Parts: sequence; structure tokens; C-alpha cells
Amino acid sequence: MIRVRAANAHIKRTFRPTYAWTQATPKSVFLDPAWDRSVPIYPGMVLMRKGGELVSLIDATGLPYGFAADYVGGDGFDPLLDVGMNATAVWVFGNDAEAEILAPAFDTAVTWTDPTNGTETLVHAQTTGANRGKLVPAGTAGASTVAVARLLKVNSPSKITIGGLR
Repeated sequence: MIRVRAANAHIKRTFRPTYAWTQATPKSVFLDPAWDRSVPIYPGMVLMRKGGELVSLIDATGLPYGFAADYVGGDGFDPLLDVGMNATAVWVFGNDAEAEILAPAFDTAVTWTDPTNGTETLVHAQTTGANRGKLVPAGTAGASTVAVARLLKVNSPSKITIGGLR
């Protein structure tokens, strides 16, 4: 459940674990206080470790650590600012974890091809620009060099299902 003000009652989580009770781990972390909130973070976007238990939205200098569990400015909703602390969580996938990702936590402007023929499509994170942190298919310009998940299904233009790496 997300606790929001009445003006934001329409908001729904953009990261929905479907197989995670024993397949993924939500880790307690802290958003780097130096994060300038220049790009809104939606649940399901990719975070990187900055050292210790500090995380930030991934950029070209870091490696993927996991998926954001909280909003940080996305949809005008920032519970970390509301409570005055930077405690948050990051989901770290095991190889059999699965989750649904809703836009805008993934880039809907690129072509997502449903892997119906048994091929495996790797998912990366965008590391630059306004789409920084969003999930993108392998081979997208500006994507992380390390995959963050596998594409399991394209549910709709605004929802995909991803799985852990094997």
C-alpha cells in the first residue's frame, strides 16, 4: 500500500513483484544525500551503490545494484522528503525472481519485442539523460554495460514483466 495525499490518490506502484517472497530481497538502503532529484525516480528504476549503504539513480559511472522500491519525486510524490529522511529500499533479484514494471519506470519510446520464440532479451538501464535509470532493451544507446534483468513478457505498451538473470 502507498500512503498518499488525496490529490495523489490515483498513483499506483510501478514495480510489482510477482515472484519475490523467496526469489528477491528488499534491502534497506539510504538515498545519497547528494542526489539532486534532477530526474524523478519511480519504483522499478535502477539504482547503483555509491558506497556503504548509499544508493543513487544509476549513471554511466556505476553498476546496477537493484530496483528502486520507492518514489523519489515521480508523479510529484516524494515520501522521503515528506518524512525528512533518506531511508528507502532497493529490490535485488535472484535468478528466479519476477516483477511487473509499469511505465514510466521503463522507456516506452523504444521497441520492446515480446520474447515468444524462446529467445532471451536482456534488459539494461539507461545511464544518461532524462531517461536515466529507466529499463531499456539490450543494445539501446546509452544503456548500462551490465544487464539488470531478462524480459519475460510485453504485457501492454505500458507494462512489461521482467525476471532475474540466470
